[in-house]
Amino acid sequence: MATMADVARRAGVSVATVSHVLNGTRPVLPHTRQAVLDAVEELGYTTNTLARSLVTARTRSIGLAVSAISNPYFTEILQGVEAAVLEAGYSLLIADPHDDPEHERKVVQLLHERRVDGVIVAPSADPRGLLAYLGRHDVPAVFLDRLVDGPGTDGGPRFDQVCADNAEPMSRLVTHLAALGHRRIGLVAGRPGLSTTSERISGYRSGLAFAGLAYDGRLLVHGDSESAGAEQATEALLSLGVPPTALVTGNNAMTIGVLRALGAHGLSVPDDIALCCFDDFAWADLFSPRLTAIAQPGRDIGARAVHVLLERLAEPDRPARTVRLPCAFVHRTSCGCPSPSEEGTPS
Repeated sequence: MATMADVARRAGVSVATVSHVLNGTRPVLPHTRQAVLDAVEELGYTTNTLARSLVTARTRSIGLAVSAISNPYFTEILQGVEAAVLEAGYSLLIADPHDDPEHERKVVQLLHERRVDGVIVAPSADPRGLLAYLGRHDVPAVFLDRLVDGPGTDGGPRFDQVCADNAEPMSRLVTHLAALGHRRIGLVAGRPGLSTTSERISGYRSGLAFAGLAYDGRLLVHGDSESAGAEQATEALLSLGVPPTALVTGNNAMTIGVLRALGAHGLSVPDDIALCCFDDFAWADLFSPRLTAIAQPGRDIGARAVHVLLERLAEPDRPARTVRLPCAFVHRTSCGCPSPSEEGTPS
């Protein structure tokens, strides 16, 4: 089995230089780095990760806790996380907390017990147990997609956070529908307690205000971020004495439930009711009509969360920060407009 010394001899460099190239501990000239990588490839050298972790107290592994099975949007985020982790030379351990607060704390504890260097978590609606565990054990962590309340001692966030813009893009959907003449615009919002839900509700209300429309609490229902819940919530909206003429959904899973409820009532989109959704997804332009949506930068959110965590590991004492990434308005035909350009414009 080849050793680091064998790699150094083949590349014509010192063992220390090989170590710097493989561990990223010091900048190395590009041609020298390439010579080392070529020697590694030729000799079939593999690093002894376990031995290195015993020396450095690092395993070069990252834990990810997201509900990717129950929420298709997180699958896109997972892809961004995985690509960035591999590019950085780390390994990835994945756990699904199923959006359950108690299970969330348990899976993060299991990841921590596997000695990951840090964790990336999409927190549940009640992350108190999670926060207590992370704080008690001083676990480097980044929250993605959903923000967590509870500022640090300096008034800033306690943990690093990466998410999309929520309020302004939601407001844009509402004002777009209002500009088309709709005066009763309903919102099928996500699970209460999630920052994404509260921020999108805020955007919904600001969009109504900007359009000069009064807020009517009967037009805001919660679909609990799931298809079945959204179907029931839509039934409630359609049972109103004066139902909405347009709907906005809070995520892609709920869009499916809304469409199912509208179909059960024999309602056609957009002829009978207009529809816009927060969250674009791969098959949104395959529906008839094609869905007007806010597209979130899922892969970019995942990749940025990895970079922020790596920066945290390099500088443990740096102030925590919240990073927001812009969304895109994807204009299709479910809002009732004629077929527009499919190019998204930044929100």
